[in-house]
Amino acid sequence: MLNQLKKHIDNRLEFLNKNKLLIAISGGVDSVVLTHLCHQLNLNISLAHCNFNLRGKESDDDEKFVLQLADDLNIEAFTESFNTEGYASENKISIQMSARELRYYWFDELALQLGFDYILTAHHADDNLETFLINFSRGTGLDGLTGIPEINNKFVRPLLPFSRENVIDYAKANNLEWRVDSSNASTKYLRNKLRHEVIPILKEINPSLLQSYQGTINNLSDSGDIIEDAMELFLEDAIDAIQDNKIIFKIPEFKKQNNPKAYLFEVFKDYEFTEWNDIVNLLDAQSGKYVLSNTHRLIKHRDTLLLSELHLEEQEEILILNINQEVETPFGILTFSKANDVSLNDTTTIYVDESLLKFPLEVRPWKVGDVFFPFGMKGKKKVSKYFKDEKLSLLDKESSLLLCSGNSIVWVINRRADNRFRVTENTENIIKIELK
Repeated sequence: MLNQLKKHIDNRLEFLNKNKLLIAISGGVDSVVLTHLCHQLNLNISLAHCNFNLRGKESDDDEKFVLQLADDLNIEAFTESFNTEGYASENKISIQMSARELRYYWFDELALQLGFDYILTAHHADDNLETFLINFSRGTGLDGLTGIPEINNKFVRPLLPFSRENVIDYAKANNLEWRVDSSNASTKYLRNKLRHEVIPILKEINPSLLQSYQGTINNLSDSGDIIEDAMELFLEDAIDAIQDNKIIFKIPEFKKQNNPKAYLFEVFKDYEFTEWNDIVNLLDAQSGKYVLSNTHRLIKHRDTLLLSELHLEEQEEILILNINQEVETPFGILTFSKANDVSLNDTTTIYVDESLLKFPLEVRPWKVGDVFFPFGMKGKKKVSKYFKDEKLSLLDKESSLLLCSGNSIVWVINRRADNRFRVTENTENIIKIELK
């Protein structure tokens, strides 16, 4: 196995020979074998072990084992202790997901702070098959059926070509010691159920299951490459604009395809959407309709779809005590300064009569019922009606802010000034308010 791994690294992962590597090690047979193999190949490795404190003394003994292994091999080791159950409860996620998040956050932090170029994990061919079956059983697209990527940013899985049997045979042949996680014997979790009850039956039916699966993976990956090339060409026409807070897609480009749903899935699959029929229905929905995922929102606006991140925090009200204060807004830095005369008002700059301002001023989100007197017009208008007349999208409406003096609107920021605060021939002192 050592010679096979060396050949695999030289052919496909040659960069591992020249970089600083961190091995994620649990103490189990897979990560122990990976550690010994990399040490035998004289790679520049250190170890990182997570103590999730889920199995009492067993967890602590795992940590001691890893530290002893590092000492025996004369390599550096890092350990971290986590309150996994507390994290899971606080974030309302499963213990497994909690451990995964804590693990990868810490690995990324170690790599960043200590200059590790790559993080190695000990996933092998059986893990890959299990992941395929998990995704298949839950429902997935093509990406979910192509298994664990060998290289994913900083994370590299050098053992993917090898089976669990290969790993155990190497460990036994070299008299290696490793820790056994007692929770792996339980079929409480889906992965363990597949490992202990389903995959043995599949291997009994087809003794060459892993080889057959690898062939399937290669075919699916080739198909994925074709789809990726086609989607790049499609997006060149479908994306209307990319702005700071949203991406705008042209609906007609989706509707002209033979299968719009397939294109919608490929474009938006990475944004955690699940209600695909609802997304298809957006193509013919009224403006303002939207679909939510855990992280994003897709809004129908006229003949476009607007994709934006889902921000659950509301914009807080900000008090401006004097003209020397600068305020950071989503549109830029709001500044105040004295001016001798008036240049042309536009969406980013207005001029107002200082005597009409009552400090502290306030920056706040607009509310239903807000009324202002649009600059250049006679009379008043509801802010909501102004937004409608300007054909603003739901996303633009929600992100709009007002600059207020007392109960009066001075400026719909970045859009329209209020006529009541305009500079006249009787104005003695002029204030320039600008977004930079």
